[in-house]
Amino acid sequence: MAVRYGELTSVLLQELERYGRKAELVDVGYVIEVGDGIARAYGLEGAMANELLFFPEASKKLERDFFGLAFSLEMESVGIVLFGPDRLVSEGDEVRCTGRILEVPVGMELLGRVVNALGQPVDDLGPIPYKQTRRLEIKAPGVVKRKPVCEPLMTGIKAIDSMIPIGRGQRELIIGDRQTGKTAIAIDTIINQKNAKPPVYCIYVAIGQKQSTVKQVVETLKKYGAMEYTIVVSAPASEPAPMQYIAAYAGCAMGEYFRDNGMHALIVYDDLTKHAQAYRQVSLLLRRPPGREAYPGDIFNLHSRLLERAAKLNDELGGGSLTALPIVETQLGDYAAYIPTNVISITDGQIYLEPDLFYAGVRPAINVGLSVSRVGGAARTPAMNKVAKQLKLDMARYFELQAFAQFAAELDEATRKELIRGERLVELLKQDQYQPMSLSHQVLAIFAGVNGYLDDLPIESVKDFEMGFLDFVDHRYPEIVHEIETKKDFSEATEQKIHKALREFKEAFLAKLSEATEGINEGDLKIAV
Repeated sequence: MAVRYGELTSVLLQELERYGRKAELVDVGYVIEVGDGIARAYGLEGAMANELLFFPEASKKLERDFFGLAFSLEMESVGIVLFGPDRLVSEGDEVRCTGRILEVPVGMELLGRVVNALGQPVDDLGPIPYKQTRRLEIKAPGVVKRKPVCEPLMTGIKAIDSMIPIGRGQRELIIGDRQTGKTAIAIDTIINQKNAKPPVYCIYVAIGQKQSTVKQVVETLKKYGAMEYTIVVSAPASEPAPMQYIAAYAGCAMGEYFRDNGMHALIVYDDLTKHAQAYRQVSLLLRRPPGREAYPGDIFNLHSRLLERAAKLNDELGGGSLTALPIVETQLGDYAAYIPTNVISITDGQIYLEPDLFYAGVRPAINVGLSVSRVGGAARTPAMNKVAKQLKLDMARYFELQAFAQFAAELDEATRKELIRGERLVELLKQDQYQPMSLSHQVLAIFAGVNGYLDDLPIESVKDFEMGFLDFVDHRYPEIVHEIETKKDFSEATEQKIHKALREFKEAFLAKLSEATEGINEGDLKIAV
């Protein structure tokens, strides 16, 4: 027997129990308003924030459980966001408290699956035999529970691993206009974790994207064998705004399972601009006061309480980590807009992608001057530190000189040499999509560039030189590759070997180059000596 709050006195409850009839208290309310994915209910005095609320009538129509989330607790009513079509809910429908705070399935069983924001499978591979669930909203670990970021998370992208290194437990923002390669960087990073030791489990959260785009990402991950260690949380644009809003927290809860069990995880939020817009939509429908750009006043808290959960735990707690790569889309390069500046102030650095560089063929189109990692050298391996310590400064200086050189009639010898090297380093740092590089290959390629071995080559030959040299070292000097991969460092003796290998290969490469260009007018050769 179910009775409503306030309807029976304690005396009547005792009378019922005396006659052997147990009364079960159920907090019940009634829908007074519904539409646009939200409902408002009268009653529900005992409802908790983020509590799951059950809709019996809608569940009968849907033929499975229909839930909402207690989002706004007000004096006269409760604002509820609906996890399903609002057409199934009518005014006067009953709503019941469940006593359960919103949870999602977590665990190794979810790897290789595509799920929605509630952790339910959407990939036609059958139910997920999960054993554990976890609340969506959990307080981030405090300072005492954390350890400084000290372990690199290799992206496989030369420009990032050398100049803007990311550490396990860091939050590195990827920011730029649409169609500048933001998702490409995140996907390459996930693909590069295939052979990571210790393993890194990945969660890709797609918020407000086209369903076809999400499917394309899943197919790419399958193609490169990355779905084996990846969970995709899909909340496409066709989903209601509440599902897009909770998707980021659902993905974060799944990632925290690995972090809290001494493992390493990487989570990509693609993207937080649409996440903020979904939250704004829900908030305005529930009549929360609008602030700047119609966002509610707690929009900063929305993202800070999400991103603060990325952490590197101390050894006493297992040393696990959750690394976050949030993505934010800018409008015409306006990175000083409201949401971008909010997220920049929360994260530990940003990778800024510039449209002009992208259209000029520099891919990844990283603006060296505006991109930064606040963890820096602590997230770089000793081998990368040796070869790339000055690379970011050199590249920033090159781009400044390049802008100045356009207006200068004559350049002195030192400036000309800097421009020549800078041009070749830009060419060297270009990288095709879905082709992440191992640490040893990155170190060897950058070593050749910063030590001037490319300075007298034509720009169009730089990529051929790089590929040929890496293949040459793999076959002739495998001990160099082995030392860098195992020790993450190289000795002075190995450094001399690298110089020797470069001289040997370059001599053969130049001989081949001169053969190929024989008979061509000397004036047509674009060689800067």
